[in-house]
Amino acid sequence: MQDFLTQLKIQRWDDHRYYHHSRINQSLHLLSAISFLVAYALLFKDPAIAALVAWLVSMTSRQAGHFFFEPLGYDHVNKATHEYKEEIKVGYNLQRKVVLMAIWAAAPVALWIDPTLFGYFEPSSGMEAFMRHTGELWLFVGVGGLIFRTVHLFFIKDVMSGLVWMTKIITDPFHDIKLYYKAPLALMRGELIEPRGNMDHAPT
Repeated sequence: MQDFLTQLKIQRWDDHRYYHHSRINQSLHLLSAISFLVAYALLFKDPAIAALVAWLVSMTSRQAGHFFFEPLGYDHVNKATHEYKEEIKVGYNLQRKVVLMAIWAAAPVALWIDPTLFGYFEPSSGMEAFMRHTGELWLFVGVGGLIFRTVHLFFIKDVMSGLVWMTKIITDPFHDIKLYYKAPLALMRGELIEPRGNMDHAPT
């Protein structure tokens, strides 16, 4: 259990120090985390609506932070190139995220072309039904993406790394709020990039 928690701490710290320099990105992650918690609560009541919130608000804000605001040049603090960080990324790097987001975007298109999705759904009779079916599809995409990468890590790394990464992803909303709740205030002060010293080790 101690090894699991140690690996979890390392994965979280590496994720922060390598991929969250921008205060805009951090602020968008805070928005994403809060909306993800709303989606978690809705999951027990209405999974389709939960998936719509998770993808339309949580995931779009989170990924926009990475794609549009996070510096992609040489990381002087960590002495690492963007290419190196992409190579060692445990979870979804930008290239994998493009594939995942393409599948996400394609889901409602497929549903629009075939409202029954090869007989899986009853034909939708209006926009509300279409959106609910889209939410169900997006829930499948989200869970599928999580399971796929977890199992993939079983083979390219080890079972522990996969389970740690899955735990990290599920609990990221709670951790991101703790980590980035001050980011909007820093951004309002005009601080676009978080000042950083030695990032080799996580604070104890």
